[in-house]
Amino acid sequence: MTSMLEFPMARAAGCPFDPPPAMQTLREQTPLTRVRISDGKTAWLVTRYAEQRALLADPRVSSDVTRPGYPSPMPVGERGAPVSFILMDDPEHARLRRMVTAPFTIKRIEAMRPGVQKIVDDLIDDLLAGPKPVDLVEAFALPVPSLVICQLLGVPYADHDFFQDNSKVIINRETAPEERRAAGDRLYAYLDRLVGEKLDNPGDDLLSGLTQRIRDGELARSDAAQMGVLMLIAGHETTANMIALGTLALLQHPDQLALLRESGDPKLVAGAVEELLRYLNITHSGRRRVALQDIEIAGQVIRAGEGIILANDIANRDPSVFEDPDRLDLRRDARRHVAFGFGVHQCLGQPLARMELQVVYDTLYRRIPTLRLATTLEEIPFKHDGAVYGVYELPVTW
Repeated sequence: MTSMLEFPMARAAGCPFDPPPAMQTLREQTPLTRVRISDGKTAWLVTRYAEQRALLADPRVSSDVTRPGYPSPMPVGERGAPVSFILMDDPEHARLRRMVTAPFTIKRIEAMRPGVQKIVDDLIDDLLAGPKPVDLVEAFALPVPSLVICQLLGVPYADHDFFQDNSKVIINRETAPEERRAAGDRLYAYLDRLVGEKLDNPGDDLLSGLTQRIRDGELARSDAAQMGVLMLIAGHETTANMIALGTLALLQHPDQLALLRESGDPKLVAGAVEELLRYLNITHSGRRRVALQDIEIAGQVIRAGEGIILANDIANRDPSVFEDPDRLDLRRDARRHVAFGFGVHQCLGQPLARMELQVVYDTLYRRIPTLRLATTLEEIPFKHDGAVYGVYELPVTW
């Protein structure tokens, strides 16, 4: 009898943009496989696109992290602060999520585009005026979404070192549970204090909008603070990593970079964002769920109480959906990707992430057309140990 595979799995050396080879082999063999996770428990790993979409849309599948059998990638829900609404089921998930959807509508996000363009242009001005080589992560990829999410939430950007440092601790897979708890407590206390200040003196930002819900008795202050933690971490970590990793992927595919740099076509830029989201996958730990009832799918039965891991990176390389899926092709229609998930839990902030990436990918390479790596691909430190994938630094010059 063969031993059970461990999840997460290792990427191949020299192939930092591709899913682990073992997952590719599994997908070719079967849509569902039992795997062992870090706490020694087992879960179903779902590797094909069709089965992932079906399960993500199935009401018999739960996101509730507190349910027995939930295959948590790291200890959660152990401290006093409430669990985030993304780790809840409807109706409570829908009730809380509805309170923060308005700022993320397409219309509201499009109104932010000129401001984001100014942030991007100002940071590029600083890059061009400063020394080189420079770490693109520190000087550009991290400040862009951090400035944007701070403005949206009403968080002082002057505190960015504090929240970025604590976010790094929380999303590192190898962080000890007590360290992760302490970092979470620090962020929660910080957001709770901010919410308190905005209760006394509201402004025109998302957190201030939540304070009216608190006053009306619709929302607990603790839930508002926890929403702030979620959106602050998700709002800067994922997009920052996508900016840096996307830039690195394009530098490794000069024909695609040239196409994007020289196009000037908003439709091609928007399509390029979708293709890079499909090709790269920043969320590389899989979406975690647990079965509420027995579910028969693809010739298998997932029993009630069994954990499910939906690995979006391998689904986005499914050849039955995307032709020649391991090739980066910015002209591809990649809009069906599952980088943002699917169903009721799909990413709330996806319109904001898309808009930021469109501005960045349309501006950075056009304004710095000779942008290139200041090191070798082999020397770049990748976040194999992170819940969010990317690079720790990206030395570039021009």
